[in-house]
Amino acid sequence: MQKIKKTKTNQDNIAKREQELEMQLKRTLADYQNLERRIEAERRLLGELSTIVLIEKFLPILDNLENAQKHLNNQGLELVIRQFNDVLTSEGVIEIDTEGSQFDPNLHEAIETAEGDKDGEIVKVIAKGYKMGDRVIRPAKVTVVKNQSGQIQENSQDAEPSVQNQEVN
Repeated sequence: MQKIKKTKTNQDNIAKREQELEMQLKRTLADYQNLERRIEAERRLLGELSTIVLIEKFLPILDNLENAQKHLNNQGLELVIRQFNDVLTSEGVIEIDTEGSQFDPNLHEAIETAEGDKDGEIVKVIAKGYKMGDRVIRPAKVTVVKNQSGQIQENSQDAEPSVQNQEVN
């Protein structure tokens, strides 16, 4: 009878050990799959960031080509600019909407201000801005309307009122 109990206890211990090893194996496989996913995501991010850095270096060249085209009005140069823009589009790069829209500090960089009625409206684009997906590669450099009173108006109702120049004693 004792031999039967020992055998049953050994079998129970072996079964518990098998379950423990199976759970360890499942956890290890899950950890490995998570690691593979994380490495793939980091690889994609690295590729995207490398593309952004390269495109950022080419944007001044595109600006120069477009400025030259304004003065030369050459069909060959127009073709090169169109091809350049096609390549940017194929990489997911889009031009940031600017002129006539409201100033957004996330998309635009105010270089100059001009007087006018519509506070915060963009009236002139000095340099085009570009973005790729949600990432701004280069903000658009713009001239923005500042109302004549010199005060900045808040666009949203729940925004805190701006603090004007007050003397602190």
